[in-house]
Amino acid sequence: QVQLVESGGGLVQAGGSLRLSCAAPGRTISTYNMGWFRRAPGKEREFVTAITGSGGSTYYADSVKGRFTISRDNAKNMVYLQMNSLKSEDTAVYYCAATRKLLSLRGPAGYDYWGQGTQVTVSS
Repeated sequence: QVQLVESGGGLVQAGGSLRLSCAAPGRTISTYNMGWFRRAPGKEREFVTAITGSGGSTYYADSVKGRFTISRDNAKNMVYLQMNSLKSEDTAVYYCAATRKLLSLRGPAGYDYWGQGTQVTVSS
């Protein structure tokens, strides 16, 4: 079992930035691929970004490409999501996820473990 704990959400004005963090207390996550998903009110959970265990490959949804950056620090068992140029449509609960499955990292079915989520609200 892998416990994931997100933090860093909050209220920000459009055009602003936030940095989300995902911690895996007591767990070495270097062998896990990690992802961020989000769920906006009334919508399905959607893929945001993912990073492989080594950090060598990253993947982004078209809607966030060029604005969001995923990174990880395996020594600290942490994953980060830097969000810049935020828009009102980025408002959602953001979830961190971990997996060792060899499935697509762009779909929620590809992940085994999920955090509880952190709310991001972008005011226009």
